Amino acid sequence: MESNTQTTGVRVYTFIDENNHDKKGQRTWWYQFCLRCHQADTTPSWQPTWWAKMFPFPIFPTFRQSAQQLCIIIFFFLVWGILYAEMGESVSLNGELLSMTILVIAAYLIGWIWLKITTLPALIGMLLTGIMFQNLHLVHMTDDYRKLNQDLRKIALVIILTRAGLGLDAGVLKKHYIAVLQIGLIPWLVECVAISVTTHFLLSLPWIWAFLLGSMIASVSPAVVVPCLFRLRDAGFGVSKGIPTLLLAAAAIDDSVSVAVFAIILNAMFSTGSMTFNIIKGPLSIIAGVVLGSLWGAFASIIPERGDVYVVPLRFLALFLGGLFSLFISSLIGWSGAGPLAIVSSGFIAAYYWEKQGWPVNKNPVSNLFRILWIFFEPILFAFTGAQITVSALDPQVIAMGAVCLVSCLLLRVIATFLISFGCGLNNKEKLFIGLTWLAKATVQAALGPAALDLVHNGQTAGNSFVDEESYAKAILAVSVLSVVISAPIGAILIALAGPRLLSRDCK
Repeated sequence: MESNTQTTGVRVYTFIDENNHDKKGQRTWWYQFCLRCHQADTTPSWQPTWWAKMFPFPIFPTFRQSAQQLCIIIFFFLVWGILYAEMGESVSLNGELLSMTILVIAAYLIGWIWLKITTLPALIGMLLTGIMFQNLHLVHMTDDYRKLNQDLRKIALVIILTRAGLGLDAGVLKKHYIAVLQIGLIPWLVECVAISVTTHFLLSLPWIWAFLLGSMIASVSPAVVVPCLFRLRDAGFGVSKGIPTLLLAAAAIDDSVSVAVFAIILNAMFSTGSMTFNIIKGPLSIIAGVVLGSLWGAFASIIPERGDVYVVPLRFLALFLGGLFSLFISSLIGWSGAGPLAIVSSGFIAAYYWEKQGWPVNKNPVSNLFRILWIFFEPILFAFTGAQITVSALDPQVIAMGAVCLVSCLLLRVIATFLISFGCGLNNKEKLFIGLTWLAKATVQAALGPAALDLVHNGQTAGNSFVDEESYAKAILAVSVLSVVISAPIGAILIALAGPRLLSRDCK
């Protein structure tokens, strides 16, 4: 039987028949499973009159959900078609670019299915898709396309950092700046040092390589943490003390510092200049990045003029192209630490001035455009990162010892976060929740994990033999992927389960 229900102007389609109920009149496991995969959409929508009869909900997704997935898949094929028209045989049916396109589409679909079935972040399914394609020999990237792979990951990094800057609320930073710095910096520093020490002794990494790995692994994942915190905030958990907002600001600080320190260490390792200059260049690149990024953010708040009919796309392009310019140019001139900080600073300053003009922080039209762009680049980032892992080539000792390092250092970070959260006005349950929130890794590790291996394959050296440096770089990549596989699902599950139990709920 098909029934239409009119509620506040929204047409909700339901499909019920005797096959969806057991003998007791209860919904069968198949119906419940479909309902979980195809969640109901309560916002006003249109669909063809025949859709509900041919594709009843929840056995099939709604027309809106189906149309959205179809659009994204079509867009990927359109991009491939345009490139084929211009580049010819290199992107033909037997070409590498088509296999890369299919990998990205498969990663998106498997990630979506993974999210609906497990409710865990889609990025895990995307990462596993990349690993599967690589080890089943469904995709192969030659040196001609490795550069494209690297550039796409850099674009994804620009999107990550810009969203982090746009999500920083100046009001929260001003009111709780001590708590934000405590929670955002000290746990990061503790885990960075812990990862560096443990991997030096257990994986035999040189100190500089160990600290490079530690600076990357210590970063939390906004792709995992932010959606979970938004769900808790919408349900009223921790809102009275501003815990979700506090953690969002601290996570942005954590990611910014992690990317900047990683870039500084990587640049120092592979630089040919004097060691003294490289040491001095580190702090200078931080200052230069913050200053130049702030100036660009202020510029983006003035030009284009706020009343311009094209103000949204022009502001988006100002931040996006400015971020790409700063990241690529800073790498070109050897000041890699300045680029990431410039991106975050420009987003923060722009959002600060836009809020004064009536655009709310993290809910303005430019943030929405970056959110849409991330829908396309998330499967690209995680699928390509997973595709660099060849299981048969992994050293079991590296995986075993890497897992020991990760688990022990994650536990240490939880304890450190609990202990340093004094003076923040939080009780013990809330401190424990923050510690558990800080477990998830994903985006920064996927974006930066292959960076050292890229440089080694490009012929650059950090002072060791090629065989040794390739071994160190592969160990860093393996541990970064392992950190996502281990911590992302655990972090998402713990936030979802611990939030309602450890945080107080506001009565609405």
